[in-house]
Amino acid sequence: MKGILRKCINCGQYTLKQDKCPYCGGKVVTPHPPKFSPEDKYRKYRYLAKKISGLIPE
Repeated sequence: MKGILRKCINCGQYTLKQDKCPYCGGKVVTPHPPKFSPEDKYRKYRYLAKKISGLIPE
């Protein structure tokens, strides 16, 4: 078993379970942000997606 911490999206409890929350049965996700790289290959695609969705003003 890999020891990656998970967080329930329903109740906010942290767990080591991979499939569901032992407290409420909700879905669990990894609470850690993705790794940062100065040479980000996908930066322009994220920027375009945000611009198209209206998150970045023109």
